[in-house]
Amino acid sequence: MVSANRHELYSGGWAFPSAPFNWSLYLFYGGDIRQGELSWLRGQVEQLAEMAPVDGDDDWPTGLFVVTAEERDGAQMWQVREATVTELPAPGLSWLGQ
Repeated sequence: MVSANRHELYSGGWAFPSAPFNWSLYLFYGGDIRQGELSWLRGQVEQLAEMAPVDGDDDWPTGLFVVTAEERDGAQMWQVREATVTELPAPGLSWLGQ
């Protein structure tokens, strides 16, 4: 899924574990991205959010991405829950963008 929309400069920021740890599988993204390419990353996160549950618990992916940029005032959060991504301000994390 993520590899289908590979970006030459930014796809290397993803980190995927080789196997689930206990009952969880954590994905990470870390990297510097130009403001104009945030839509690419947001699309990647939206695709991951829409992944169907893989077990009988019907647990959809959940997560939190913190986005900071010099061009923005403070930090934003992308909250992943119930197959959607919601953008919220992160006022308590505004120091990250400085």
